[in-house]
Amino acid sequence: MSGSRHSGILLLVLAVVLGSAHADLEMNFYAKSCPKAEKIVQDYVNKHIPNAPSLAAALIRMHFHDCFVRGCDASVLLNFTSSTGNQTEKVAVPNQTVRGFDFIDRVKSLLESECPGVVSCADIISLTARDAVVATGGPFWKVPTGRRDGVISNASEAMAQVPPPFSNFTTLQTLFANKGLNLKDLVVLSGAHTIGISHCSSFTNRLYNFTGVGDQDPSLDSEYATNLKANKCKSVNSTTKVEMDPGSFRTFDLSYYRLVLKRRGLFESDAALLTSSTTRSFITKLVEGSLGNFYKEFSKSMEKMNSIDVKTGSSGEIRKQCALVNS
Repeated sequence: MSGSRHSGILLLVLAVVLGSAHADLEMNFYAKSCPKAEKIVQDYVNKHIPNAPSLAAALIRMHFHDCFVRGCDASVLLNFTSSTGNQTEKVAVPNQTVRGFDFIDRVKSLLESECPGVVSCADIISLTARDAVVATGGPFWKVPTGRRDGVISNASEAMAQVPPPFSNFTTLQTLFANKGLNLKDLVVLSGAHTIGISHCSSFTNRLYNFTGVGDQDPSLDSEYATNLKANKCKSVNSTTKVEMDPGSFRTFDLSYYRLVLKRRGLFESDAALLTSSTTRSFITKLVEGSLGNFYKEFSKSMEKMNSIDVKTGSSGEIRKQCALVNS
């Protein structure tokens, strides 16, 4: 009897310990500890994004790249230091064109002034990405908070886990499935390409050297390819920026999917969505449906993505500066 009671107490203690280490995210997590937190983020975003709408795409891309490596823990923000002893995610090839770090730092500074040591950089990324998309006329999604910041960041993990623009369908399916995301999530989250720009270096191989013999990717619309070579990416080494959704790159709409169906997606990963009957069907349904349906599906997939492998409770830390682990 005493043994079973003793075991019961141990289990109860263990449950409490585990609960504190793996608490769930919750809406309005900062309601008592920093009640103005979410409004501070929203106000800053609403003040600056209308003047720099391309930054909304950069911030959601940062969020995506962060969540795909060690979960949504702001590990993408860490700089190399002697204490980390390794090249961080920030220097990995997929992240060398990620922008918006100074924007996150400014939001963090405002929150530190209001509530020192309370709001995590991981939550700032999640809230800022959502609010920036909304500021461009895009969909709203729920962002429960309570994420903690990671203390580990490895460039090699970013190289292996962030889906590259030259991915084929199998690679995309695998990398998304590894994070608990299905094919519908793949299609819907790819829709973020409806805003923002890319660099020619992300796709010039499709124009000039697709299989290594100076050829062009046959899955890319030839007229579009000719236009890109004549006006934007004039050589394989071009560093020019190109609208991912030409003529509509500031507006969160269905135009990206229409371009993909016309074989005018910039990346091999865009073209890959047509190589599966399942993902092609999703795209067709989105285009034939309403913008509201796209917004609804995008919101659901974002809510799944921004909960990937989050650190809560006593895991990780609340960084004082987003680029550095606490000393």
